[in-house]
Amino acid sequence: MESLSPLAMKTDLSKGRDYPEKDHPFRNSYQRDRDRIVHATAFRRLAHKTQVLVTHTSDHHRTRLTHTLEVAQISRTVARQLHLNEDLTEAIALSHDLGHPPFGHAGEYALRDCMVNHGGFEHNRHALRIVEELEYPYANYPGLNLTWEVREAMALHSKVPDCPEVKKYLKYKQPFLEAQVADTCDSLAYNAHDIDDAISLGIIEFSDLEGSKIWKMAFAKAQEVLPKEATATQTQLGAIRILIDMHVYDLVENTRKNISFANATNLEQVRNMETSVVCHSPEIEELKHELGAVLKQKIYNNFRVQRMANKGARFVKRLFLEFSENPLQLPERYKTRILNQGLHRTVCDYIAGMTDRFAQDEYMKIFNPYFDV
Repeated sequence: MESLSPLAMKTDLSKGRDYPEKDHPFRNSYQRDRDRIVHATAFRRLAHKTQVLVTHTSDHHRTRLTHTLEVAQISRTVARQLHLNEDLTEAIALSHDLGHPPFGHAGEYALRDCMVNHGGFEHNRHALRIVEELEYPYANYPGLNLTWEVREAMALHSKVPDCPEVKKYLKYKQPFLEAQVADTCDSLAYNAHDIDDAISLGIIEFSDLEGSKIWKMAFAKAQEVLPKEATATQTQLGAIRILIDMHVYDLVENTRKNISFANATNLEQVRNMETSVVCHSPEIEELKHELGAVLKQKIYNNFRVQRMANKGARFVKRLFLEFSENPLQLPERYKTRILNQGLHRTVCDYIAGMTDRFAQDEYMKIFNPYFDV
């Protein structure tokens, strides 16, 4: 604990849990949070939820789970270099996508449309709902009973700050630094790994990324350091590693500069700043935005990706309509919650918890007359 930065969120300063518990003999609060997240049903379901490409496309591309693990690994590296609380950073990173429904962002937008008149839907808000209400491993209280800090990080990642479940966490202008690290490493990871998956699946080629200066720099560096006999796949993976390293190195160095320039001596000061301390340099941020624009054009708007996304969105919307009009088709555990939670929120919870393949199976059971229920 002595090695932590004065700007780190120290475990003994935690606001604790909604339901008080005795300390564990050899795990601190944030380590217990991490373990509870990893053992949660919602975490396991991420293995079969879409990152960008639906889970049955290939056995090798990223799912929500593998993306989450990669974000946690990169986040810990950055937190260690900045002398922040690694355990808290890891717990936040592991929890950041718990609320995603099936079929990636297409599924999220579909549920948002379905819930527009019923309280809305956003994956960060739903992640809070999962850890505070929907998981049920403990007999004495609902949810996972995570510390305030992990739940605060989920809330402050939300794009809907005015909703009641988020509002109570809005005391400061900025999240604490461990949350800032996990948030920044999320986009860092998915940019690089979406490229890797898209190339591997033949959605794009190296030449499609020539509009990105930072990719061209990473690719050129990989060609310099790799032996001439390196295969195209080895060059691809080498370029991905270099791309991540470039982002991580810049993030660490620029954050150190920001901390020094701010001359902050405690966490309270950095949380009341107008902008985040943990961020890339303006130069890398500009290159990152340029890369994002290329990825949107070449990957996310690719006809194969769009077809899969739109198909998933149709599954979600039609299932939502069917269960809303005929709620007796819901499993018993969900039917019993309609009285307290409301019909549409209950249906939303059920669908949001589905994996890609479970949603497709439910669709076939309901709408295919020859499919066994």
